[in-house]
Amino acid sequence: MLWLAMAVLSAFFAGLTAILAKCGIQRTDSDVATAVRTLVVLAFSWIMVLVVGSLDTISAISARSLCFLVLSGLATGASWLCYFKALSLGDVNKVVPIDKSSTVLSVLFAIVCFGETAHLPVKLAGTALLTAGIFLMLERKPSAATQRSGGHWAAYAVGSAVFAALTSILAKVGIADVESNLGTAIRTCVVLAMAWLVVFVKGKQGEVRHIPHRELIFILLSGLATGASCLCYYYAIQNGLVSVVVPIDKLSLLITVAFSYLVFGERLSRKAGLGLALMTIGTIAMAVWS
Repeated sequence: MLWLAMAVLSAFFAGLTAILAKCGIQRTDSDVATAVRTLVVLAFSWIMVLVVGSLDTISAISARSLCFLVLSGLATGASWLCYFKALSLGDVNKVVPIDKSSTVLSVLFAIVCFGETAHLPVKLAGTALLTAGIFLMLERKPSAATQRSGGHWAAYAVGSAVFAALTSILAKVGIADVESNLGTAIRTCVVLAMAWLVVFVKGKQGEVRHIPHRELIFILLSGLATGASCLCYYYAIQNGLVSVVVPIDKLSLLITVAFSYLVFGERLSRKAGLGLALMTIGTIAMAVWS
């Protein structure tokens, strides 16, 4: 059950990503930070391709798989741009739960698209707990940061969740006959092109030279964490069940909440704490009994 271990590692690195990225976009534009991070993810991905020796198989990738890899890359790029924009505008503890709502969509898509109906009552019950937990974690009282953003962070967080759900489904199809590290590297090429296109279209390329050194370090570290998370995640997606892998990956919320308290002093209310507990129980239930 190596894919289960990979799903857990994916969650760990994804949890670190949110905190490192938040530290790297205090004064740096989120689009610029995403583009720089993706350079690190791309390098990390292709190094892994060379390490596992799957580069020679690139010519054997079917047109169908390549098409879905490109589409999943576009969805990932859109998700990342929305996610880090939301992080730059709002509190980590408010943005991340909305982003994690992609779990519910991914599980439902997996049931419909891939027929993952084994232990269906458990999956539906777990999904219901996740939904309830997400609802409880959505604090209605805005902080000073979220008030200044005018609520725009929420729209970006929702966009991140929708595109993340699409990513899981498109990637599952795209890497059906492709080595997972190679598939991740190809997808990241698409994400990189999309991220830098956004930077140039918005005329922000000059800001790259003015990124504070401290924030640049955190941006690069977040790129390494993202790369590690992606490699683990898509190995798990390829070899396991989407309806199980995605919820486990979203347990990164536990790590994010813990670090957001330690680093930023962002506390959870009792209601939000109950929501986090429900999300954890629902995820564990799907992982153990599915």
